[in-house]
Amino acid sequence: MNLQSALPSEIRALIRDNKLIQHTSGMAKGYIQANVVILPNKYAYDFLKFCYRNPKSCPLLDITEVGEHSFPKYGPDADIRTDVGEYYVYRDGVHVETRHDIKDLYGKDMVAFIIGCSFTFEHALLDADIPVRHIEEGHNVPMYITNIPTEQSGVFHGPTTVSMRPMSMAQAIRATEITTHFKGAHGAPLHIGDPAAIGIKDISKPDFGEAVEIRDGEVPVFWGCGVTPQSVCLNVKPELMITHAPGYMFITDIKESELLY
Repeated sequence: MNLQSALPSEIRALIRDNKLIQHTSGMAKGYIQANVVILPNKYAYDFLKFCYRNPKSCPLLDITEVGEHSFPKYGPDADIRTDVGEYYVYRDGVHVETRHDIKDLYGKDMVAFIIGCSFTFEHALLDADIPVRHIEEGHNVPMYITNIPTEQSGVFHGPTTVSMRPMSMAQAIRATEITTHFKGAHGAPLHIGDPAAIGIKDISKPDFGEAVEIRDGEVPVFWGCGVTPQSVCLNVKPELMITHAPGYMFITDIKESELLY
């Protein structure tokens, strides 16, 4: 199967059957990919406010009803318990396991959130002849925890995480013009240039994902990242929080054109 042209339902079926376990960058061209956060209901309102107050990092797309495992708009036939390639399970702020199925953890009081992902706009960058280095190199995007604080909501607070793609300054300007229209997928970059200015000490050592080559004449370009809740979790320490493994996104049934405004 050509994963770039496959339908979201086809990819989710492969993931559900454990036949596809890899990062989803480049898959299901034209469809929205999403970050995942799953929490007990008692945290849901605070996290909803957190997304509202931090739209660059956490552009909220859809929410399940309490105890339900599909999304009213973005995946009515999906199952958030099985349709992500890898899940991270956090207990009291500690990443305790990675698994492919969370059915036994998804109780009647759980609420799942899906948050826009920068993988969604990568096809638009490629169509404009702007390089997406991690796709070229065949691995996950590099992500970094910064010194940029999020706006607190209830118990949720902590640093912003960013994803990075290197390109020339001219390409960075064009990428900014393109991605500003994808507000539901992080929008325009948060920072261009010196990593140290946002607290990144070593660009060759990402906190999540894998490092990419930065060539002569290129600058690092940083976008808000839906892995931010995972870095926030280290501070908040909820008794249970489940997320996608970085780069292993939930692929929705909605086309990216619906995010353009």
